Amino acid sequence: MTTLVLIPGIQGRFEWMAPAIAELSRRYRVLTFSLNAIDADRFFDGCVERIDRLLDDAGASSAVIAGISFGGLVALRYAATRPARTIGLVLTSTPSPRWPLDPVSARYTQRPRLALPAFALRAVPRLAPEIAASYPGWLGRLRFTVGHLARVLRYPMAPRKMASWVNAWQAADLASDCRRVLAPTLVVTGEPALDRVVPVTSTLDYLTLIPGARHVTLERTGHLGFLTRPQAYAGVVTEFVDGAAE
Repeated sequence: MTTLVLIPGIQGRFEWMAPAIAELSRRYRVLTFSLNAIDADRFFDGCVERIDRLLDDAGASSAVIAGISFGGLVALRYAATRPARTIGLVLTSTPSPRWPLDPVSARYTQRPRLALPAFALRAVPRLAPEIAASYPGWLGRLRFTVGHLARVLRYPMAPRKMASWVNAWQAADLASDCRRVLAPTLVVTGEPALDRVVPVTSTLDYLTLIPGARHVTLERTGHLGFLTRPQAYAGVVTEFVDGAAE
């Protein structure tokens, strides 16, 4: 069975990806980890070493490396520095390495704990339209929202660590990493009008930065397609992996 390493977004907790992990595990041996355990002083190098250990412990010489949102930046660094261990690279709603922080997000990194309530409130109007588009009925919307909130409360974010990861991103030359990627690359986005977290235009920058990268749009989703439509997401990943193996 093919091994797939799934890397979480800026919240850092792999538990938040439970629906995607469950669906992908039907098709792959899924390995994952939380970013919280990585030394903030050498964040990207620490993530690369953590993925190496995951693969070694699993007895896997290589894997599909998939990153969700911010986690795609970690996946990018791994693919660039470990080409022999990367079967394919999947970047899902990942910000471009050339995308500057907006002023509001920059202020969050300066006072992460104090900014956490505002960060959470900001997510509501961003994600509500996407949830409504993914689930046509109120029951489905309610079920998803309750389930997701339960994961958020049970596995809380670490604001200071999140701020340090963003600072590490801003200090890294990830655009140069793009030129070193040799593995087949898939760029997954939701619909432009529904992703209000990372602009789709930013994610599509990888089509220029990584030679041969392909793009797929998950319909009726925005930033959370791997959660709201996990079966469709797993199907897109599987089609890409199968094609890359031919």
